[in-house]
Order: sequence, then structure tokens, then C-alpha cells
Amino acid sequence: MTPRIEDYAIIGDLQTAALVGRNGSVDWLCLPRFDSGACFAALLGDEENGHWRIAPTGTDSTDTCTRRAYVDDSLVLETFWETRTGTVKVIDFMPQRDKAPDVMRIVEGVSGSVDMSSVLRLRFDFGSVVPWMRRSHGHRVAVAGPDSVWLRSEPPVKTWGQQFSTCSSFTVAEGESVAFVLTWHPSHSARPKLIDPHKSLKHTLSDWATWAARCTYHGRHREAVLRSLITLKALTYAPTGGIVAALTTSLPEEIGGVRNWDYRYCWLRDSTLTLGAMVSAGYLEEAAAWRDWLLRAVAGDPADLQIMYGLAGERRLPETELPWLSGYENSLPVRTGNAAVRQRQLDVYGEVIDSLRVAREAGLDDKPHAWNLQLSLLGFLESTWREPDEGLWEVRGERRHFVHSKVMAWVAADRAVRTLEENPELPGDADRWRAMRDAVHAEVCEKGYDPVRNTFTQYYGSQELDASTLLILRTGFLPPDDPRVVGTVDAVRDELAHDGLIRRYSTEGASVDGLPGDEGAFLACSFWLVDALLRTGRRDEAEVLFDRLLDLRNDVGLLAEEYDPVAGRQLGNYPQAFSHIGLVNSAVDLAGEDLAG
Repeated sequence: MTPRIEDYAIIGDLQTAALVGRNGSVDWLCLPRFDSGACFAALLGDEENGHWRIAPTGTDSTDTCTRRAYVDDSLVLETFWETRTGTVKVIDFMPQRDKAPDVMRIVEGVSGSVDMSSVLRLRFDFGSVVPWMRRSHGHRVAVAGPDSVWLRSEPPVKTWGQQFSTCSSFTVAEGESVAFVLTWHPSHSARPKLIDPHKSLKHTLSDWATWAARCTYHGRHREAVLRSLITLKALTYAPTGGIVAALTTSLPEEIGGVRNWDYRYCWLRDSTLTLGAMVSAGYLEEAAAWRDWLLRAVAGDPADLQIMYGLAGERRLPETELPWLSGYENSLPVRTGNAAVRQRQLDVYGEVIDSLRVAREAGLDDKPHAWNLQLSLLGFLESTWREPDEGLWEVRGERRHFVHSKVMAWVAADRAVRTLEENPELPGDADRWRAMRDAVHAEVCEKGYDPVRNTFTQYYGSQELDASTLLILRTGFLPPDDPRVVGTVDAVRDELAHDGLIRRYSTEGASVDGLPGDEGAFLACSFWLVDALLRTGRRDEAEVLFDRLLDLRNDVGLLAEEYDPVAGRQLGNYPQAFSHIGLVNSAVDLAGEDLAG
């Protein structure tokens, strides 16, 4: 039986990360970066597409551990197996790398004596390439093209080849341990230096303890907030400060459906909310790194601004399909790259400008060129905001005048006006941006609002609703006591709710996104409803919904992109930064902190 998405925990080294199942199997790992080819791709196929399982001998892939948890506020995972003969613990982690990425798995005897087995199937290029295996200096070495992986154990255990896999069996008694170290490096390079796994464990725990201690949030949801912040940190590509939307590609928004996308890139749409979450919890260093990534990525002709970029700001992310993978629970196609990179989404201009204002208000040092860049973006947006686009949700249908896109154009002009009012020494024409702000506001209220139903709609002239209109409250486009705002919150909750959770928009009939099938409730949108209820004076309802959302986290505190209330399971790419950002921001709002722009 295929593990559910929420059956996985994440370990990582701030440049890539792996998913470890309750059954002791690492089923997803891209090396050396988040967006590289996977060497373990069983998540999107089967065991023949690559995995690494360590578990008690005699168990199979459907057998799961007794319990598991992260060690304190870290990304070090402990998995316990209680067997007839004793109890064993597997410690999984990836130390922050010096040069080469390492996956370390330490098996420790807790009580009695337990026979253990390890099966390592390396398959490079998303499960399509079987490497050549050999022995060298006590290692098992796998090589194929540019990739090389070295496996060793301390103390050494017997290994043998079987069905293009590396197998081993060993016994651990109480107080004993066996450590496995798997290291990737370019196949043309020399063998990486050996690292002591036990010392690495101590250093890794110390690093995470130091990082977690910087958290300044001390509300009643501290455990959930800190775990979400750790997850966001785990999704950060440390060399550049970029944050990927999720660890995975092609986990479906509907089981068996086609809404399967690659989220291993950095989206501008997440920038404002990400910065707000980091700043609110005291992580100014991470906020500055994300701000600097943002400035590098968007530099250039404002007409060429993209909605997403690679980890270092790469612009070309061609979308392709991988036909040799059967897909998660037969959900096809499996895709890498993302064609939405070429879409026009006018909201991103507002999000970039809003993000830079959040950074400035947080006291981050201003970059000399940042304001000139914003003026350039504003100049382009001034001439294009009246045009249709694909909108926040990257629809693959026709372009429309999406209300959220127009509201974010208002945000861009509003933040520019406010910045000039507070910093009169800066160059810029405040009257010009006031005029643009007023024009956008008037048009949205005229064309994007349905007076009969008392709600803002998905796009001009539409009867459909969109959860993104809940963000009107956070942006300050209208005050929270405005009847149109209250009406929008009520309409979204009434019409887009699925068992109390919020869908992005309706997918019934001729859906705006141009795709067949359905999707689950979008968790970030459900957190937006928490914020909207709170800001419109319904705190009790906001707290009830927030607690419900916390209950949807898996046993180690992780959330995917969506949730299926009928099947009671998580859907979409995982773990999802947008969901965890929503959790942090809602918790901070409930604690009385105002993160509005």
C-alpha cells in the first residue's frame, strides 16, 4: 500500500532534503540541490525507482514504526521500532554540509536485541538510471554519469548486491549502534573526506538548538510556530537565501488527477508573507537573505519579471514529463520544471514592492539600488495594470482581470506613496502614484464587486468567488469594518468551504483554470480565513478554525499544500512553505501582533 503523503517526515541540510516514511524508507531525495534529479524517487513510482529502507528484519514496506519524533527543536528524526525481541531506534539526519551532502542513519539498540536489514536502491535521474556498483576502501560506490554516491557503515557491516540493490543485515543489542553514511559527490571528483557520524549528530543538534533559541515568538502556539519555522528553514537554499515552495514535484492535488506540478522553485507570490513570518519571529538574518535573493532575482527589465525563479535566480525552468514514473497513486503526469514561469501575473509587482517595504520597516539595511528598482517596477505596472493576466493561481485557461491582481497593483502604488511620505529625500512622484492608487481602487470597487451578493468576485464580471479576496484585509485595501469586506469574508466561507476548510475557487463546470478534475481544500486559504475572521472581530471563530488546522498536521507537525476532508488526508506538494507561512502568520495575529502591510 502506498504511504500517504503525511506519512513522511523531512530531514535536510539547507541545500536539499529527503522524505523518510513511517516504514523506515527514504523515498525522495534530490542531490545535490532541491531541484536536482532524484536518486530516490519511489515516492512517484515504486521501490525500483530508488529508495533506502532500514527496518527490523522480517518487516515489509507496509509495516510501520511504533512511534517517531524530532529531537527537541531540530530536524533530527528518531524512529522507534518495538519488536518481540527488543526495541531499536533509527536516527536520521543530514548535517549542514561542508562540501558534499551526507545522509546519516544511526541505528541504536534501546533494549533487548533486534535483527535489522538495510536495502539501498540508488536510481539516478528520477529513478531512470541504474548506477554501476563497486567496492572501494570499505565503501560501496555507485557511479552513473555525473553522479557518484559512497556508502559506508561504522562499524562495518556485511553488504552484498541483490537485484541491483545493496543489502545488509546486522544485529544491534542494547547500548550498541551501527551508523550508515551516504555521501554524494560529482563522479569526476576525488572521494569526499570521511565524517564521523556521531560527532556530526552532536553538531547538528547543537546547530538547530542555537537556531531555535533565536525565535522571539512565545505565544501559546509556540511549538507549532517553531516547527513551521524549522520547516521553512529546511526549505531554504542556504547559499542564496532562496526558499522553495515545497520539497517535491507532482504530488497530486487530486488522487489520480492531472494537477501535478513541480514546486521545487522560489515564488515571488510568497515573498511578503514569508518576510512577515520571519520578521515576526525574530529571524531577521533569514529575512535579509530572502530579501537579497529577491532583489537579485528580479533585477533587469521589469517587463521580464517572472512569477518564480530557480534557487539562485535561474529563469529557464522548462516543463517536461517523466513517462517512466507511474506517479503518486497513479496520478499522472509526473512533471519537472514549470511552464507557469512564462505566465503574466501582475500581482507579483505589488508583492515585490510590499516585501521590500516589510523589510525596510523591520529595520533591515536598505540596499542602495532597491528603491530605484521599485520605481522601475512601478513605472512598468502603471502602464500594464489594466491588462488581464493569469492571476495568483497560475490558471492555464484564458487571461482575465483577476481582482487579486488589481488589488496588488493598488498595493504597489500605496506602498510607494507611503515610502515617499516617510522618506521625502527619496526620488519619486508621490502624486503620480496616488493617482494610480486611486484609479485602481475605484476600478476594483466598480468592476470587481458584486453589490447584489455583497462580495468581491474572482475577476471582473464574474459570479465566481476566490479565496484570494480574503487578502484584501491584510493589504489594507479596505478597512475591516467595511460592509463589502465583511460580506466577502462571509461569502467565501459560505460558498468555498468544504467541511469548514477553504478551497481556492470552484473547479466545477467550465473552471477558470482550464484543467479537468478537482482539488482539495487549500490550507493557506484556510489560514487566510483565520486572519480575516480575527480582523473582522470574530476571534472565537478564528481560534476554532486555527485549532482545527493545527489538528491537520501530521505526527511531526508537517502540512502539505491541500487537504481532502472526505478522505481525511493531505494532498499536493509537501511540505508546503505556503501552508506553514500561513500557520505562523495566523498564530502571530492571534497572539496580538499585527503583520498587515
